[in-house]
Amino acid sequence: MKQLLKRMLHPFFKLGLRLYYWKPRTFCNDNICIKVHPDVFPPQLTLSTKILLDFVNDLDLKNKTFLELGCGSGIISLLAAKKDAIVTASDINQTALDFLVINASENNLKLKIVYSDLFENLRNQTFDYIMINPPYYPRKPKNIKEQAWFCGEDYEYFEKLFMQLPNFISSETNCFMILSQDCDIEKIKAIALKNAMTFEFVLGKTKLAETNFIFKIVSL
Repeated sequence: MKQLLKRMLHPFFKLGLRLYYWKPRTFCNDNICIKVHPDVFPPQLTLSTKILLDFVNDLDLKNKTFLELGCGSGIISLLAAKKDAIVTASDINQTALDFLVINASENNLKLKIVYSDLFENLRNQTFDYIMINPPYYPRKPKNIKEQAWFCGEDYEYFEKLFMQLPNFISSETNCFMILSQDCDIEKIKAIALKNAMTFEFVLGKTKLAETNFIFKIVSL
């Protein structure tokens, strides 16, 4: 993904992306088709979303409470809803949520959609499953779209996430996070450990010379 990000930041590539994404584009998975707004994290351009979709598809989610924290396009939440989970999809990008309302309706799928900066508007709730596809490049985001890619110069996203997360994880919670080899996984693990949390390796998958890892986050 790092190479993809470098290309995306190149002026000519950025111009090409703007031309391609001047209007919403369609993305389909497992007979679920959605429109993705240009200001929303693009599942069609990244490997992490596809890997998580395969992972979620193998889970038994019937009647399980399921949170996609930072849902972006919401395609993972919609797949979970199709698998009969009780789904909450949250994001800080209101445009993403507005499109998810439409996409859920057009796919005849029900889920709860919540505007929330991480867990701030999800208090006093518990979930059987939590899925997180975080921003992990250490740079200050300039706008709402970049918040899907950049976690802050000092990893502020993870500092805040792991400060809040212990209140939402119990021994019954299955909390999964996907990270790429391109990011500083050890730095992120250290932030988690500072908040009495650790990572358990679940799987690694390599596509197009990039390896992504899914970890289960557990309390110590």
